[in-house]
Amino acid sequence: MNGTFLSDFIMITSFKPIVFIVILLGIFFGINRLEKKKVKFSNRMILATILGLVLGILIQLVAGFPSDTSDVKWINEINKWYGLVGYGFMDLLKMLVVPLVFLSILKVIINMKESQSLGKLTSRSLLILLGTTAIAAIVAIIVGNLFKLGVGAEVVQSKAEIKEVSSFVDTIRGLIPSNPVKAMADANIVGVVIFAAFIGIAIKRLNKKYADIIKPAVDLIEALYKIMTSVAMTVIKFMPYAVIPLLANTIAGRGISAIKNVVEFIIALYVSIAIMFVIHLIIISLNGLSPIKYIKNVIEPLILAFTSRSSLGTLPVTIETLTEKVGVENGISSFVGSLGANIGMNGCAAIYPALMAITIANMSGTPMNFSFYAMLIVIIVISSLGIAGLPGVAIMSVSVVISGMGMGSLFPLAGGIIAIDPILDMGRTMLNVNGSMVTAVTVANSFNELDKDVFNNNDDKNISIESN
Repeated sequence: MNGTFLSDFIMITSFKPIVFIVILLGIFFGINRLEKKKVKFSNRMILATILGLVLGILIQLVAGFPSDTSDVKWINEINKWYGLVGYGFMDLLKMLVVPLVFLSILKVIINMKESQSLGKLTSRSLLILLGTTAIAAIVAIIVGNLFKLGVGAEVVQSKAEIKEVSSFVDTIRGLIPSNPVKAMADANIVGVVIFAAFIGIAIKRLNKKYADIIKPAVDLIEALYKIMTSVAMTVIKFMPYAVIPLLANTIAGRGISAIKNVVEFIIALYVSIAIMFVIHLIIISLNGLSPIKYIKNVIEPLILAFTSRSSLGTLPVTIETLTEKVGVENGISSFVGSLGANIGMNGCAAIYPALMAITIANMSGTPMNFSFYAMLIVIIVISSLGIAGLPGVAIMSVSVVISGMGMGSLFPLAGGIIAIDPILDMGRTMLNVNGSMVTAVTVANSFNELDKDVFNNNDDKNISIESN
């Protein structure tokens, strides 16, 4: 098959993309049959993850495990078609993020109880988010040294370029929504939260004297929130169908050979993630909850985060899961979930830059002592707050940390690792989302707003379209 119509418009120039598209459609049919048989949503998600992994490896097998998948035209064509489903689903979720967060924060503040305060809610959330970020950085430093990352590695300069780093003050100021409409368009969630908070506080204050006048606005917010939640549940229903092509694309698009070159770094990163995940579960147990039950309850957002590599895109699922399956009060789940998707990300803003700093330091012969590690932890914690809401957060985190450690000129040494970033990003994003959920649970428990009956008795609950 050839011709401009097929190659540039239809994006199919051989029979192989057709075969794998048919295979994907067949898998969709099977998933749909399981849905009709009322198989639990979480079980369908786990099955979809396994099928996506197998499908990605199968594509690589048929291609002969090429060293550079960009040279294999039919794989790129499959990625395009699979992306229509996978990335299309993520686009729908991202479509919901801004209105859902905006309405959620308004609803939180308007309905906030006298025993709660926005200041306490914010301070406790930030304290736990940044505290776990510091712990994650320490874990990564220990693991990086145990694995001796970068020691004896061949120093090859690559074309990897450090991202332009803005000052901490400029970055923080950039989060303040001078134009709230632009903040929404840019998905500056921190800016959206700030704007919604001012409106919510004004409504709550005016409600004391002008309840009759304010009531239509309050009713409108409640109605719009209910509508947006229903829309979110409609979109979330299709999650298993999106997980398969998302994961298949990641495996097929990067190539097995690219992984071989940096396998030690990949193992170190996932070991760090595993250790930090256990620490998260310890925090859950300190809140009087079963870690095993917690994992069962939050499996959907964890799988979506792993396959989609988007904390922000996973946010609607995260909020819904925290409220309906974990028992966190809706306002707290919305507020903390929104902050956690942008601030104190344990994977992208802590573990990843810490491991990269250790690797580059060893490759370049930079001495590492107590002062080096202390400075590294401080820079990681501060930068995890400063880069909130910016795109390419993981690479930006590394850029800020490496520059802050005075190793900006050595950034090209990390080119081989950055080349397989999607493989690393899956685990990092899952840890980011889990960190925000653990923070929400802890904050809710501190306010006595954690319904343990919901947490312990939701085995029969499933994600479905709301009937009302």
